[in-house]
Amino acid sequence: MDRLKLPSSAFIDPHGNNRAEIDALAQEVLDLVLSHATDALSRSPLPEKADLPAMVAIPEMPAPKERLMESLRMIVAGSMNAAHPGYIGHMDTMPTTMSVLADFVASTLNNNMLSVEMSPIFSRMEPLLLKEIAELFGLGTHAGGVLLGGGSLANLQALAVARNLAFDAHGKGVAVLERQPVLFASEAAHTSIQKAAMLLGLGTSAVIPIAMTADAKMDTDDLERAIRQAKREGQAPFCVVATAGTTVVGSIDPLSDIHDIAKAHGLWFHVDAVFGGALALSTTQCGRLKGIEHADSLSFNPQKWLYVSKTCAMALFRDVRHLQDSFRIQAPYMRDPDDMLNLGEISIQGTRYPDVLKLWLSFQHIGRQGYAHLIDEAYRLTERFVQEIDARPFLELAIRPELNVLCFRGTPQWVPSEGWDAWNEALQVSLLKENDTFFSIPRFRGRRWLRAILLNPYFGEDTIVKIFEHIDAFQAASRNAAGSPDAITKHSR
Repeated sequence: MDRLKLPSSAFIDPHGNNRAEIDALAQEVLDLVLSHATDALSRSPLPEKADLPAMVAIPEMPAPKERLMESLRMIVAGSMNAAHPGYIGHMDTMPTTMSVLADFVASTLNNNMLSVEMSPIFSRMEPLLLKEIAELFGLGTHAGGVLLGGGSLANLQALAVARNLAFDAHGKGVAVLERQPVLFASEAAHTSIQKAAMLLGLGTSAVIPIAMTADAKMDTDDLERAIRQAKREGQAPFCVVATAGTTVVGSIDPLSDIHDIAKAHGLWFHVDAVFGGALALSTTQCGRLKGIEHADSLSFNPQKWLYVSKTCAMALFRDVRHLQDSFRIQAPYMRDPDDMLNLGEISIQGTRYPDVLKLWLSFQHIGRQGYAHLIDEAYRLTERFVQEIDARPFLELAIRPELNVLCFRGTPQWVPSEGWDAWNEALQVSLLKENDTFFSIPRFRGRRWLRAILLNPYFGEDTIVKIFEHIDAFQAASRNAAGSPDAITKHSR
């Protein structure tokens, strides 16, 4: 093939003829990325809106390397600074070193998880590793699953299998059904559950919301009531979705009780453990997941609390054979391997990146005890954070945290209650601009709350001290501006 019109470094020459040029280019990019990562504290956790490079448009002719590097520097500088210990507003953090290096290896190899012949070693690694992870959750000897590009896809795959098994919908679908299929999830469940229902042809109204208790868990009495009501109204319940780590406050639904109700009604029991599933690696914290061992399926994202670079998520099944019996679409252009299925035939995704490499390498490099230590440390720091909140009469928690998710707000007595949302929004802006700490500010039960997720391995007590010194200064300035007396009483809740 004639390559004369291409840059000499457009591809890595398999004959090695451009090795020196590729080495130099790779080193320049590596230096840029490592300089950014190792100097993360010199920049804000969340940069100002950046102008996109002028060369975003597809050029007619190749851009020179100098222009490429200039644009790449702008892109890196304008990106979310996940390595900064002050970036605590979302369930995103810095990746493990091995997952970064694995991405380089996997992209260079460019294998395709669609089939064994396209990824001969990765296609065999993935089922073995996921079977072991399923055993951590106690799912049994027939458990296993597939990796997917995010928790939303993992929930979609799990609910697709549940639907197909309940209604024999693999071939005939659900349009022929006389009764409307419905499933049940907490009103705090992730929006991907509704998206899954929409994509599965059920409609978002098929997800019946279950009320939360005062501590933001699924109300099992309301679940029982809703199932009975759905049956009376001629609907066809088929699944209950519990959550192990809700997005806003990190609550864990009562998994054992929910399983008992689902089993009593013959319903599939799915657990969205996208975030909280990491507790399975900690012997001191795994008891918080009691009941997850009864799940028919669960979703889990190592890209969150296991620090694997995005994307890396999985759908696990108590009986992985359901993927073959109730989901598989055989690809006629693929040769059947002798000892296993082509993963693309039993997954929502066909062509897929080999995420298993970065997950496996991260486990090898850090080990189960290393991950357990990270999880336990997050709990220690969470308790320290809670102590600071409790010590301040003008702050309140949404719930007592079950995970490393803290949701709190200011309720200053010198500000009318209708102004508390604006006060907390101003505090969030101040913390970012003046203290290099990013909190998200979600809405929960009709109010704005500051939310922190303590994930970053370099987050420590010194950061907590600085955060609350700034909060104290902010509230003092606010009180002085309002001309309020010094005496502040705890807000009555």
